Amino acid sequence: MFQRRFLKCSVVLFFIISCSKTTDQLPYYNSPDFDPIFIENRKDLESKIKHTIGDFSFIDTNGKAFGSKDLLGKIHVANFIFTSCTHICPKMTTNMVEVERKFENHDDVNLVSFTVTPWLDSPDVLKRYKEEFTLNSKNWHFLTGKKSELYSLARKSYFAEEEIGFTKDSTDFLHTEHFLLVDKGFRIRGIYNGTLGLEMQQLIKDIELLKK
Repeated sequence: MFQRRFLKCSVVLFFIISCSKTTDQLPYYNSPDFDPIFIENRKDLESKIKHTIGDFSFIDTNGKAFGSKDLLGKIHVANFIFTSCTHICPKMTTNMVEVERKFENHDDVNLVSFTVTPWLDSPDVLKRYKEEFTLNSKNWHFLTGKKSELYSLARKSYFAEEEIGFTKDSTDFLHTEHFLLVDKGFRIRGIYNGTLGLEMQQLIKDIELLKK
């Protein structure tokens, strides 16, 4: 009898704890080694979490400028692809579709796919890529621009290549399977393997947590 009662109490306690989760239970990331930092007191946020995504502006599939100012007050997920990639990029795009479908009617959640071969991926090429995957969401943006600016943003702001964000020269090719979750304050809150479906489920849960 005692064991049954204890089990019931444990289940209830677990439910209460799960339902009371807050955005601060997601870690923050300040460096390319992705050492998680948890903030217990919101007053410590500004002093402890210095890193934010830098300002940027690139060109979307309509030939129009799109950048950080368009993401103000929004959660966004960033990844880095190139249209001629036949290995991990199609899988990453397919997995991102799962996230897009979950939040397609949520204007406060945006997806941003940056090309790493801007000399090949013009706005028209990126538009055809979207058409191949039947991507029609107004909140999923494919961007191209200057290589040096794209690579600098990827490595120094998004830490796209784990642990080596500051070590590679801008001429070294950038290729990563990572999806980066960024909150409304442009702080990195999660890193996920974009080739794994299970990671997308966790990403979706974390986005929902940030939306609360």
